Amino acid sequence: MIVAVQKILGPARAARGLHKHAVEAARQPVTEDTVTASFGRFVGDVQPRHLSPTVLRRSKRMVLDSLGVGLIGSTTEVFELALQHCRHMYAPDDISSVYGRADAKLSPTLAAFVNGVATHSMDFDDTWHPATHPSGAVLPAVLALGDAMPANGKPTGLDLLLAFNVGVEIQGRLMRFSNEARNIPKRFHPPSVVGPMGSAAACARLLALDASQCSHALAIAASLSGAPMANAATQSKPLHIGNAARLGLEAALLAYRGLQASPLVLDDVAGVAGFSAFYEDYVPQSLESPKDGGHVFLLEEQDMGFKRFPAHLGMHWVADAAASVHKMLVGADPGSVAPARVRDILLRVPGSKYINRPLPESEHEARHSFQFSACSALLDGEVTVRSFSPGAMSRPELHALLSRVRVEHPGDNPANFDRMYAEVRVTTAAGDVLTGRCDTFYGHWRNPLTDESLRKKFRSNAGAVLPPEKVERLIGVVEELETLGDCTALLSQIQ
Repeated sequence: MIVAVQKILGPARAARGLHKHAVEAARQPVTEDTVTASFGRFVGDVQPRHLSPTVLRRSKRMVLDSLGVGLIGSTTEVFELALQHCRHMYAPDDISSVYGRADAKLSPTLAAFVNGVATHSMDFDDTWHPATHPSGAVLPAVLALGDAMPANGKPTGLDLLLAFNVGVEIQGRLMRFSNEARNIPKRFHPPSVVGPMGSAAACARLLALDASQCSHALAIAASLSGAPMANAATQSKPLHIGNAARLGLEAALLAYRGLQASPLVLDDVAGVAGFSAFYEDYVPQSLESPKDGGHVFLLEEQDMGFKRFPAHLGMHWVADAAASVHKMLVGADPGSVAPARVRDILLRVPGSKYINRPLPESEHEARHSFQFSACSALLDGEVTVRSFSPGAMSRPELHALLSRVRVEHPGDNPANFDRMYAEVRVTTAAGDVLTGRCDTFYGHWRNPLTDESLRKKFRSNAGAVLPPEKVERLIGVVEELETLGDCTALLSQIQ
């Protein structure tokens, strides 16, 4: 096991994190005209000047949100189980910081793992389209790697932002090579597929690997990718994000060592399954190097989706639709809706088995239940972090509403986060029919949270772990991240 990045990089690395590679003679170059090689060139060639003001602003919002959900995620049982496992099963390496735990440091790869678990432990992290959770797979890895670098070679804030954006970009590009990936997944959980690739790319960029090594890092990561959807709505789902962060970092470090992998892993080669094993309709395209023309990051073209409450993204449509019916029922008098007033509840939502859970038995199932989200919003007017507490989940009023839910899957309502809608029709005891519909919830990339709303979410999440003064300092550090001389000011605030 790698104990410290200092020992890997050796004493000869330059102050900004660049270095000479001892394995120069052993490297086998990746074929120049392949998709795989083009991705390696992009990762190696992209520079801070290629980050537009829009990309910088949007990615800093992603960093702030991801830190917040990771910090509140460090209060969960699944995070505690992962942390204790790492502490008990591996020799302690006091190198890289752990979210919300000033008394805990781990090796870089294990810190990336537990912080990734924290980020997804409540399903509160950002989402893109085609569907994946991009930040949680990348940010824990680059922070752990930056933490492990020597004091005179820490990455700058701009270095971190560049690496982070490279990791997000690689995930987005790979997802867009498949039409199948545009729909709510059925086989593989997307962050476990493209997440390790994004983490590997980000860490390769932060390590300043050359184009050939970047390609090998991606190819190594492809062998560490993939987790089935059967573990959705369980405590194991957050491990998908933790492993993506950890294994991508491992892949980059192995590539640095000189380990090689297929030079065609991203190409569509007849008779040989590479990355195409994850998507039946995979059609890859080369990624243009910024040296060959003006590259525009996908994040400039499409914003990110940020969640207002901790649940699967699809829940946000049905919760907003149900909340609008709640307002019709209570009128000007705030308060809960009495179940006796409701005879029948019809949900018209996309068809997706793993988020159709009539009577969820755990908080993880509840976060993946159209029925629970609709009834919670109908009862209370909103869904919040507290909605998934044992007390809120066991309320007789909530179970009374759950027993009256029917579900339909209209043909014009695809399981696609860019095109779906949710409709909630409530028939009252008096026979009235009240309908609420949501086509684009607040927080969707078409209707993004304002900076004020995002900071409010962050303060609530980070404030569950950090004192108010540290929360405010962290907001300030992230907002000025591209100006930091090194990343220590950020790393020092996350515990």
